[in-house]
Amino acid sequence: MRGVVLTGPGDVRVEERADPRIIEPTDAIIRVTAACVCGSDLWPYRGVDKSAGPAPMGHEYVGVVEETGADVRNVKAGDFVVGSFFASDNTCEICRAGYQSRCVHAVPIGAIGTQAEYARIPLADGTLVATPGPPDADLVPSLLTASDVLGTGWFAAVAAAAGPGRTVAVVGDGAVGLLGVLAAREMGAERIVMFSRHADRQKLAIDFGATDVIADRGDAGVAALKDLLGGLGAHGVIEAVGTHESMMQAIRSTRPGGHVGYVGVSHDVELPGNELFFAAVHLHGGPAPVRRFLPELIDLIWSRRIDPGRVFDLVLPLEEAAEAYRAMDERRAVKSLLRP
Repeated sequence: MRGVVLTGPGDVRVEERADPRIIEPTDAIIRVTAACVCGSDLWPYRGVDKSAGPAPMGHEYVGVVEETGADVRNVKAGDFVVGSFFASDNTCEICRAGYQSRCVHAVPIGAIGTQAEYARIPLADGTLVATPGPPDADLVPSLLTASDVLGTGWFAAVAAAAGPGRTVAVVGDGAVGLLGVLAAREMGAERIVMFSRHADRQKLAIDFGATDVIADRGDAGVAALKDLLGGLGAHGVIEAVGTHESMMQAIRSTRPGGHVGYVGVSHDVELPGNELFFAAVHLHGGPAPVRRFLPELIDLIWSRRIDPGRVFDLVLPLEEAAEAYRAMDERRAVKSLLRP
């Protein structure tokens, strides 16, 4: 099969890879119908995260089940499925508490690579969720977002305690932050403030439900937010970048007693203890337990209540994966979709 491989910083190639096969009786093999490039894929692409030798890429996926192991019961050949970026058994104590991304048997899908024609999905019963039937073509991009960025933005909004009567601010105008806006709107947030300096992303944020946009960042952005909100910070803030600067902006943008939902993959974040102590805010986040939300998100997409697939502003064939990465790295695209 053909699949995307990162051979070194800035060097993405599409190469022949071994066809996946059933290894464990809990595995499933899917034919990938759509995959995409994640913002977190850019960390190794830029050389910030070190990659040991040629590495398969991709952890967001939808597709059709081709084959299942002997112990798989919940999905079958021919099902169209959406899966999380972590495989989970969905039965352990941690999964039952709603944190499937930290399942005691978790397998990172990124180590397998789903930017490919086919993929082996471990722990299929706990990882994959079948749609009610074959989706219309226009629903596929939105279903793909449920595999990671929508589920991650949704978890961020939950962690930020978005809800009626509350103001939510969003730090990070990538796909996760934009879909955090959509999630906060669906949860009934009264006011949603997007930090963004890019006109195209500002427009999409407003379409998804943002009521205000602030172009400043860092301490200037914090000051602008508090000025907008009468001197107080937001009730909840979504942090969707993962840098020290973005985390501090999120914490400083939150009013005492408020909630920070952080989902940006952390890079060199160091929290000053004294400031954190006196901030009196709740911090909650980490790798999103996407599997917890998949049934609800699939239903919202299937019923066409939400259209998160609009974050894909570049669609390319798998063979043009290198351009998909370049476009996102150079901020010419919010998110690139790949069609095997």
